[in-house]
Amino acid sequence: MVDVDPAQSLYAHGFARVAVAVPLMHLADPRANAARTVALARQAAADGVAVLAFPELGLSGYSNDDLFQQDALLEASLDALGDVVEASQDLRTLLVVGLPLRVWGRLFNVGVVVHRGRILAATPKSYLPNYREFYEKRQFSAARDAVADHVDLLGQPVPFGTDVIVEVGDVPGLAVHVEICEDFWVPIPPSTYAAMAGATVLVNQSASNTTVGKDAYRRLLCASRSGTSIAAQLYTTAGQGESTTDLAWDGYGLIYENGEQLAESRRFATEDQLVAADIDLDRIQQDRSRTTSWVDCATDHRDRVTATRRVRVDLGPVGRAVPLARAVERYPFVPSDPAGLDQRCADAYRTQVQGLATRLVSSHTQRLVIGVSGGLDSAQALLVACQAMDQLGRPRTDILAYTMPGPATGSTTRGLAHGLMAALGVTASEIDINPSVQQMLEDIGHPAAHGDGPYDATYENVQAGERTSHLFRLANRHHALVVGTGDLSELALGWCTFGVGDHMAHYNVNSSVPKTLIQHLIRWVAATDLLGDDASQVLEEIVALEISPELIPSVDGAPVQSTEGTIGPYDLHDFFLYYLARFGYRPSKIAYLAEHAWADAARGAWPPQVPEAKRRAYDRETIEGWLEVFLRRFFANQFKRSTVPNGPKIGSGGSLSPRGDWRAPSDAPAESWLRELRESTGS
Repeated sequence: MVDVDPAQSLYAHGFARVAVAVPLMHLADPRANAARTVALARQAAADGVAVLAFPELGLSGYSNDDLFQQDALLEASLDALGDVVEASQDLRTLLVVGLPLRVWGRLFNVGVVVHRGRILAATPKSYLPNYREFYEKRQFSAARDAVADHVDLLGQPVPFGTDVIVEVGDVPGLAVHVEICEDFWVPIPPSTYAAMAGATVLVNQSASNTTVGKDAYRRLLCASRSGTSIAAQLYTTAGQGESTTDLAWDGYGLIYENGEQLAESRRFATEDQLVAADIDLDRIQQDRSRTTSWVDCATDHRDRVTATRRVRVDLGPVGRAVPLARAVERYPFVPSDPAGLDQRCADAYRTQVQGLATRLVSSHTQRLVIGVSGGLDSAQALLVACQAMDQLGRPRTDILAYTMPGPATGSTTRGLAHGLMAALGVTASEIDINPSVQQMLEDIGHPAAHGDGPYDATYENVQAGERTSHLFRLANRHHALVVGTGDLSELALGWCTFGVGDHMAHYNVNSSVPKTLIQHLIRWVAATDLLGDDASQVLEEIVALEISPELIPSVDGAPVQSTEGTIGPYDLHDFFLYYLARFGYRPSKIAYLAEHAWADAARGAWPPQVPEAKRRAYDRETIEGWLEVFLRRFFANQFKRSTVPNGPKIGSGGSLSPRGDWRAPSDAPAESWLRELRESTGS
């Protein structure tokens, strides 16, 4: 491990490192298997692993058949467990190992949790396969055949059963449950009840043989089980060294979290494997508490859930800080995988189009009115409007598009607005709002009506308000709907003019689309040539522009007004928004994740459409500074989000609609969040 600031350790931010091992098997030689187990356990402990799982019957081997009824093998397996227990005394890692255990005149296939010289729990297999290639009932008894809930194991009294959870006191949220192979394949696995009782890490020790296509089914099971249980799923199965009399073994290890794969081993490896991943315990806890149906299901099964037994243990200090090894996407709303990005863009685009088309039909409206500035948001909204009309079989000329140059409108954006409207074949018009802006400034007695400045918020909002006022009156005149253009990022930051301004519309197709995704949607439309070569060329020029509201005139050749220069980079703000609104993370954790994602431009994958020149990096100080800005603006502008127009929800990252994903008081201050951020940085 690399020495890092302890505050930067993953264990300080709600993560835990877990791992699965796939050792080479020495069939019917438990002492040799124990040596491999201990070697891998030491390797995992040195890497900061909290939980390490080994395959089913990993100390003895699985494919022993009737050798399991031999005293020599059973006694050697207990001796091997003793070796592991002794070696664990100086290891922080929880070890989950498997062996055959004879007790009460019965033979059980058990998974045993070991930590620092103690045996914490022993879990017997519940469902013994007795079909096709497996005939375990010939040798083993099932969990239901146990005659007591404790067993004496190597002189230690140990809880025995499928209802035991090991809770880790000094890693908040880490609670481990063990089940064995076939228990995972039945309609209601024992881990279902354990998850509902609070287990966050579900371990399945398996010895599943390989057949063609079986690996895909295992992945499906792990994804499904971790998704419906809202948990981390550890799965490891037997590999080389098991008997190939009639079967073959691929040695497959998998780690999933909430339905998503975090890590997998190589299949058919010819050496020991150790595969680790950093799981987000905060995410598991947050998703469970937010998913009311999950909580209701647990309540419906309260008899089984409340009967769960708990063993509590502290792992002890790590000794060294453990840096996060988990991949964190720079753009949580934008996949870096090309295929995933293509699917995300296609789905988002279709969702926007469907939402607007449905609203047109339900409102019995024939026309749309939209303001086109030559910038990102209005371009995306206009693209959606065109496709909605195409879908409904209506002419694009029923889209009444207006560019409305004002005191600060640049020639470039004005030209792009006209170029895009022409390329798309909509009814294009221009309305010069300078006279109405001048009149409004004079009416309210603003000094800018008679000379230079001040170019304050009032000056800017007069322009935004005039544009929106024109659009609504045009919609009245032409019996049309005003299509909103403002996006999710602007709404989060309050970067919109409230009421009669870009805050309001009859229907806002961009309402749940963040700025970073809009950029990629436009690039995607241009790259796929969905609307023709001319439109693609204009779109590429639009997405390359500096983001600007163009509400303050250029003075003495000064650079154009920059949105990101004023409120900060959307790269970071969209990142902050995702983890605050979607997961409710504390600000210090959001900053920690942002630094992990953004500190090094050369580390990690980028969405393929991001130009090299825009592949930026941000240091911790910069991240924390803009996070403070984000928090202040986010809380101060809740009143705007409380009155937003309708618009379609696009992705699982959520929306900020008060009718949907985000309901918050308009008067709540940001102080608790800011204090947590300041205290975490020592400032």
